[in-house]
Amino acid sequence: MMAKITFYGHSAFLVELDGKKILIDPYLSNPLSPVKPEDVKDVDLVVLTHGHGDHLGDAITILKNNKNAKIVAIYELANYVGEQIGDPSRAIGGNIGGPMLVDDLKIALTPATHSSPYGAPTGVVIIGKEATIYHAGDTGVTMDMKLIGELYKPDIALLPIGGHFTMDPVEAAKAVELIKPKVAIPMHWGTFPVLYGKPEEFKKLVEEKTPETKVIILQPGETYSYP
Repeated sequence: MMAKITFYGHSAFLVELDGKKILIDPYLSNPLSPVKPEDVKDVDLVVLTHGHGDHLGDAITILKNNKNAKIVAIYELANYVGEQIGDPSRAIGGNIGGPMLVDDLKIALTPATHSSPYGAPTGVVIIGKEATIYHAGDTGVTMDMKLIGELYKPDIALLPIGGHFTMDPVEAAKAVELIKPKVAIPMHWGTFPVLYGKPEEFKKLVEEKTPETKVIILQPGETYSYP
């Protein structure tokens, strides 16, 4: 049993977990993505952390092309997407707090310090048999991350490091110290010049502060298998 995480640039990932294909923040029209929205097939779930264009991304196109896929997000954003695809029955809207039961997985929305045009911004914890994966969305570092680490014990944390709009490498390394995941994967870097944070700096800081966490730097198109 093995979970797989494929990075598509920016904050977009394909997670293969417990036999499900899950796209998180599928901004596949980003300049670094090796795949196009129309290339995506057989997706089960699209999970969104918030409604900014670089995270909502190409979700509506992908959901229109994958008629059986469901959208999971904060209530207001899920409803908006459900309306846009013309099928509100495929929208699973939750809120920050107790995990939702979705297709034999548990999905918990977590606090994120950011903004969003639809509902509150969130992170997301996807809990399966093969792994527990935390995607922090866009956020600054907060003490909530200690609670996320204690409650959900994520095996893998996907953390923004670019700075300007989110944590930079220094703050993201502190987030690792609070969460204590087995593996940390940096995201939200390199897409645009304003995102100055470098994954190598993040890796060096984590190795100094939290050496028990392994940092995996994925280039767009690369896949990490866990364990």
